Amino acid sequence: MFQRPQHLLSRAAKSHRVVFFEEPIRKPAAPDLPRLERHMTPSGVEVAVPILPDNMDEAASDDAQRALLDGLLAGARPDIAWYYTPMSLGFTTHLNPVVTVYDCMDELSAFRGASPQLTLRERRLLRQADVVFTGGRSLYEAKLGLHPRVHLFASGVDSAHFAKSRELRASGAAEPADQANIPHPRIGWFGVVDERMDLGLLDAVAALRPDWSFVMIGPVVKIDPASRPTRPNIHWLGGRKMDELPAYLAGWDCGFMNFALNESTRFISPTKTPEYLAAGVPVVSTPIKDVVRSWGAEGLVEIASNAEEAVAAIETAMSRPRESWLPKADQLLAQGSWDSIWSSMHELLRQAAATKVAGDGSLNSRAVASPNHV
Repeated sequence: MFQRPQHLLSRAAKSHRVVFFEEPIRKPAAPDLPRLERHMTPSGVEVAVPILPDNMDEAASDDAQRALLDGLLAGARPDIAWYYTPMSLGFTTHLNPVVTVYDCMDELSAFRGASPQLTLRERRLLRQADVVFTGGRSLYEAKLGLHPRVHLFASGVDSAHFAKSRELRASGAAEPADQANIPHPRIGWFGVVDERMDLGLLDAVAALRPDWSFVMIGPVVKIDPASRPTRPNIHWLGGRKMDELPAYLAGWDCGFMNFALNESTRFISPTKTPEYLAAGVPVVSTPIKDVVRSWGAEGLVEIASNAEEAVAAIETAMSRPRESWLPKADQLLAQGSWDSIWSSMHELLRQAAATKVAGDGSLNSRAVASPNHV
């Protein structure tokens, strides 16, 4: 998945050395463990993945990751410690960075399998952070009273990338082989398939309209793959790379965000909403609060609470000429580019550094980021 952390930190890498310290991978105990696997991404972000023995408890895992991180940094003090999960405090509290950032993109404590320590560690991180960013309005409202410097930065969109779908659709370009023979109309989803997805709703809508095809793209995480509905008009294609998505979206008649309404989705602000619109794909969503307020209120996303409403909303969305809503969508999308978001964030980092460092407060060239917990 190429989402908020990847978009932001790839831009940070243009002016900083960025090390993204990933979630650990567990393997059977062996003489070469723990170890750190490292690779450089095309965007210039160095990814470091701790490989830990699977018999380590949480305390021992923190100790091992601290040692691996210290070896990686070789005594250097990072200018910025950028957190995506408070759980990373278990092995990073000694770093003493110039600026500490908490980029809160989800209410992780509500996710399945969350550590019981997560809420406590988030409180510690909020006390330690110099700046807090949130990925949506609901999260912003939830964190606003917990820190004096909370800033709303709803996730942006790489409009140029997803607009390739419009060009491919207009040109009649060949479709991906695994989608080419799926009948229209095609109702699509791309993203992680986990407890945030309402699989029962998907099954019910597919049952009501067996003449529609549902194209589902994304990895299955934290749920039993066998729990997915298996109707003949539901096509589970698995994960795809970011570069491949425009070719798939070019052949979709509607996007369907069948999010469940539960604790894990209470504060989400889905990045796929503007990505569908940038691709020229009309969108139907369940009533996720941030989607309703940011996109539904603008008439750019149809909202549906149950299967019958979803069928009616998808029919409405597909019948509406694209030229009737695309100009308004493009106007709003232009206000949320990742470049502009990073530029604003970077300025706030400079201001935070200026309050702590003598002189002009300029940042140097080192940063370390904690992993995306999602």
